[in-house]
Amino acid sequence: MSFDVLTMGRVGVDVYPLQTGVGLADVTSFGKYLGGSPTNVAVAAARHRRSAAVITKTGADPFGDFVRTALRGYGVDPRFVGTSNIAPTPVTFCEIFPPDDFPLYFYRLPKAPDLDIHPDELDLDAVLGARILWITGTGLSEEPSRSATLAALRHRARSGMTVFDLDWRPMFWQDPAEARTYYAEALRHTTVAVGNSQECEVATGEREPYAAAKALLASGVELAVVKQGPRGVLAMDRDGSVTEVPPVPVDVVNGLGAGDAFGGALCHGLLSGWDTRRTVTFANAAGALVAGRLACSDAMPAEAEVDAKLRDVAGRADIGTAGRPTADEPNREV
Repeated sequence: MSFDVLTMGRVGVDVYPLQTGVGLADVTSFGKYLGGSPTNVAVAAARHRRSAAVITKTGADPFGDFVRTALRGYGVDPRFVGTSNIAPTPVTFCEIFPPDDFPLYFYRLPKAPDLDIHPDELDLDAVLGARILWITGTGLSEEPSRSATLAALRHRARSGMTVFDLDWRPMFWQDPAEARTYYAEALRHTTVAVGNSQECEVATGEREPYAAAKALLASGVELAVVKQGPRGVLAMDRDGSVTEVPPVPVDVVNGLGAGDAFGGALCHGLLSGWDTRRTVTFANAAGALVAGRLACSDAMPAEAEVDAKLRDVAGRADIGTAGRPTADEPNREV
């Protein structure tokens, strides 16, 4: 079976407080959710009725069972979810202080199972057959995941669409310069690059959005998408044409996960053959919807919800107001 969207990388369990504006020391109740950025992108794509699967690993524990059950419930195929004995399934806690403060606490030490993916474990037919392969910067941060990620990219050899979520997480790298070396190698095999200004700077040395987009195109990608937070999103196509999408006003509940909703919706737009403006506008609205909800995986919207949001935004006089909270980075899932 070939998939519309095949993602690769982090998975885990998000344990999020059910109270906002309260530190973890004082929280009394929590919700348990499927987590991990590329895993959530697969869930988001499935919500848009795309066939989706994720290449990852859990620990040999009950949370690993939860991950597989949750994926099936969301319509994501778990056949490529392996089991590693190196550590338990990762758990992540957060604090929720709307509109823009969501501290994360990772429990991924000494090493997360999703970084224990080996090249010889890959189903290369599935990698080649996927209409979109989605990989992340975190997948490049440590062996053997790094070699497996690069092996998947090289095997595709830019066949079909390959999206590189730049996904910079400083806690997973010792040196940004080291990251740039591996990012450069991955970009050579990538058709679409997505990241915020900091992530673009790690990948290219350029932080200013136009310069960063040009640098990403120079690395070989065909579409560069730069998220700018309260300034919206800038996208640049291979021919140098620029699309700028204004921010979507939203009353933020939990900004985590908005970037993953953006990613799943971006995949849907690309697979639908939409032009860049329609694709990025749709993705931006999907992210805004999740920013206005508590959960991440549970909150991923369907196409009809995104279309309704866009109609609402089109009728509002305050669309694009600078400084309003938006769905863009750095608010992304873990």
